[in-house]
Amino acid sequence: MTTITSTSSAQPAPDEHGTTRSLRPGRPAPEAPVTVPWSQRDTIAASVIGVLALLTRFLGLTQPTSSNTPVFDEKHYVPQGWDMVESSFNPVLGGIESNPGYGLVVHPPLGKQLLAMGETIFGYTPLGWRIMTALFGTAVIVFVFLIARRVSQSTSIGVVAGIIALFDGVLLVAAKFGMLDIFQVLFIVIAAWTLAGDMREVHHRWHDAWLAGKLDGTGPYGPKMGFRWWRFATGVALGLALSVKWSGLYYIMFFGLLSSFWDLFLRRRYGVEKPVAGTLLRDVPAALASIVLIPALLYIWSWRAWFASETSVYRHSLADGTIAGSDWPWLEHLPDSVAGWLYYHFSVLDFHASLTSSSGHSHPWDSKPWAWLVSARPILYYSSTDLECKVAPGDGTCREMIYMFGTPAIWWLTVPVLLWAAWVWFSRKDFRVIVPVIAFAAGFLPWLAAFDRQMYFFYATALVPFTAVLLALAVGNVAKKGGPVTWGWVNKLAGFEMRWGQLAAVVYIALVVASFFYWSPIFYGLRIPDSYYESLMWLPSWK
Repeated sequence: MTTITSTSSAQPAPDEHGTTRSLRPGRPAPEAPVTVPWSQRDTIAASVIGVLALLTRFLGLTQPTSSNTPVFDEKHYVPQGWDMVESSFNPVLGGIESNPGYGLVVHPPLGKQLLAMGETIFGYTPLGWRIMTALFGTAVIVFVFLIARRVSQSTSIGVVAGIIALFDGVLLVAAKFGMLDIFQVLFIVIAAWTLAGDMREVHHRWHDAWLAGKLDGTGPYGPKMGFRWWRFATGVALGLALSVKWSGLYYIMFFGLLSSFWDLFLRRRYGVEKPVAGTLLRDVPAALASIVLIPALLYIWSWRAWFASETSVYRHSLADGTIAGSDWPWLEHLPDSVAGWLYYHFSVLDFHASLTSSSGHSHPWDSKPWAWLVSARPILYYSSTDLECKVAPGDGTCREMIYMFGTPAIWWLTVPVLLWAAWVWFSRKDFRVIVPVIAFAAGFLPWLAAFDRQMYFFYATALVPFTAVLLALAVGNVAKKGGPVTWGWVNKLAGFEMRWGQLAAVVYIALVVASFFYWSPIFYGLRIPDSYYESLMWLPSWK
């Protein structure tokens, strides 16, 4: 059995007829994967996007507050993070959530641990509980650029994706409040980036081995591909995403399937006699280790402070009889700490399962998954009305409002760009769209199955990075279309002879930026007259 571990620039190994052989003679020669080396231009582009992201996320970061206390759902997570600060055992273990007055602590510890890091440095202050989300939100924008750059091998498309993500209201607002979603989004985006890296690397390994004639004689199942560090990194990122919120399970499932089906595709493409069996024997066990086992271990590790503390919630639920009177008495057969930990999880699961519309749970800002596709029902984070209107004397009262609101120029193209991506994937075999499409599906389709559950628009935060990548790919395709622009002033302004497609791309990017600034008052909570606020509310469902 042959193990392929390198990506050398091998030359074809001709047979006696002077042609390169594969395991299945007569098959068309597979095309080589194209890789454009990272350049100084990429570094400059990533740096500029990162700086702009940092500025937009930190602008007005410490505002608003509720009398210098958290607002919206910060009221749950920020105090829990502060609990961890005050109960910290040591820098490695951290602290625990005391769970005062908020019912169950219904999410894993990692997100609160990250909030606690900022609170440790800057105290229980707006900067303390928001600095980590702002930094993570900045990193999300940079990694959107990196994903688009990796799947397209184009700096320009990466820049377009970065600009789209930079000027999206959802990613902005998520980064400006002490909540959990932006932490998970970054880990998901990193996982997508590393998975795309693994897919490219293993493709190179297969092609180099095929060129060198190393596939012959590897048997009907084909060779092993050796250890795959990019896939291992994917598992680490997915484990961190799971340790923030359980919805990370969806990405473990979808990314794991994508990795395995990609391996199957490559075994078929390079002529393996039994590709399905080869994938099951050679690839799937390693994929399970990286994308399932590693996340599981990291998830358990995130609970280390809970296991270390004698006062953790449900830590001794076996000894005090709580488990005996529960719906899960079989937990009594397990060790005390394990039984309490699992009881905690079952209790949280029961809590989430009970939050259904049919059982009477309703919320004025409830938003179902199909509404997310067009940002039809945003969610209000902060409201202060009937304010003195200094900005426009004589124009009635003013208000300050912050919505998690998707920039329409981005979100209203979600469905069209998904349809376009499906078309180019299946009709043109454009594999650039695979990772963003599957990542979008992981963040959307599972919620359709649970549509009766009470949901909110911030559940859709993880969708927009991949929408941005798909839009950038579509813009890149459009930019290649059309003949020369006949308007001389346009070409003079551009400094070169533009194509109509390039002009359309520039116009769209300008529309995204203009839309962001137009709705920026409800992103930043700027004081505006009531009349201006009403002019922003194009749809009744936005109010």
